Amino acid sequence: MSGRPMPVDAVPVDAVPVNALQGALAAEHGAIWAYGVVAAFVSGRLGAQLAQATSAHQAQRDATERVLIDAGALPVPPEPGYLTPEPVTDAASALRLAITAETDAAAAWRSVVERSPADPDLRGAALEALTGAAVRATRWRASAGTSPVTVPFPGAP
Repeated sequence: MSGRPMPVDAVPVDAVPVNALQGALAAEHGAIWAYGVVAAFVSGRLGAQLAQATSAHQAQRDATERVLIDAGALPVPPEPGYLTPEPVTDAASALRLAITAETDAAAAWRSVVERSPADPDLRGAALEALTGAAVRATRWRASAGTSPVTVPFPGAP
C-alpha cells in the first residue's frame, strides 16, 4: 500500500470522514481475509507478490484504525468470514479473488478521497491507498493473464 502512514495528528477530528473511513477499513479487513484464501491456491512464484499485498493491507488497516480512534470512532471489526464472488477452487479463481479484493479496496479509498477535501494530508494518504490498490490489481491481472490489465478510473463504479 502506501509507504506513508496515514496522518494521525494532522487531521482535525471534525474533518475526518468517519463513514468513508469505516468503509475503507471494512475493505481492508476483507482484503486481508481474501489473501488468506488466495495463499492456499497460488504457486510459490507469486509468494512475494502475495506477501507484499497482505502486509500493505495490514499496514493500511492499522493506520486507518488509528485515525478512527483518534477521531473518537470505534473501528469496525473484521467479519468472521466473507462471501467470495465465486467459489475459490484453483489458482485462477484465487487470482480473480485477489483482483476483486483490490478493486473493492480501490473503490473504498476513492470514497475517502472524495470525502476529504478539507484535509489535504488525509486526502493524499487516501489517494496513495487507492493508487496502491490499483497497482496491485494491475499486477494480479497481469499474473492471471486478464485483459485489459489496467482500468481507466480505478475505484470508479
